[in-house]
Amino acid sequence: MQVRILPFGVLKDWLGGSAPGVELAEGATVAELLARLSERQPAVPLRGIAVSVNAQYATAAHVLREGDEVGLLPPVSGGNDDPDPSSASAPGLVATPSLCRQRIDSETLIAAIKRDEDGAVVVFDGIVRNNTRGRETLHLDYEAYEEMAVKQMDALAVEARRRFGVRQATMIHRLGRLKVGETSVLIVVASAHREAAFEACRWLIDTLKKTVPIWKKETFADGTVWAPGEAFPAGLAVNASEARHEP
Repeated sequence: MQVRILPFGVLKDWLGGSAPGVELAEGATVAELLARLSERQPAVPLRGIAVSVNAQYATAAHVLREGDEVGLLPPVSGGNDDPDPSSASAPGLVATPSLCRQRIDSETLIAAIKRDEDGAVVVFDGIVRNNTRGRETLHLDYEAYEEMAVKQMDALAVEARRRFGVRQATMIHRLGRLKVGETSVLIVVASAHREAAFEACRWLIDTLKKTVPIWKKETFADGTVWAPGEAFPAGLAVNASEARHEP
């Protein structure tokens, strides 16, 4: 059987933007696919990445099928700034999590979300700053596994409403090239009570930065790098050695 490989982030640089299909035996697992890729290109580090199958996170033991689309996902753009280790104002963007390539109009979106029953609206407005780890930033480029990212953002919004009891949780993430001072991600949480709104907003940005497949390339005055990502949460990262089959 043959599966299609989609590398993202720094893996796209190493493997090419559209890696060819890979031939595998019937019943092969994700782990066996990674082992095959490691044999072909041993210099490419695949340990610690996450893998998706048809835009859903998959375990190492997931059994692949003919025609599956397998995403190779390095740790996502949240990164760790520790030096050691549209206007998008269309009504649809207010109501649902989304990706966009236009400048995000934060004020318009925040105003559109407010309702009379809300006692608090908490906002996280992530902005491109002019330096990172002591290096002058010229611009950032964001890319995503778009189909999967929208699904993940939708699931996070639903979970935030369930977990914290907030009325509304809206997330919008910018893709493409961003200049210093522009909004990269906007999260707006509306609730009857401020404590729930604060907790939900913090949980959303922290979880988005670790699990939603969006990557950031940073261009500095002295060079360009993919932003380092934090390790995936337990259960998402896969390794080629984990080759047992799921029932």
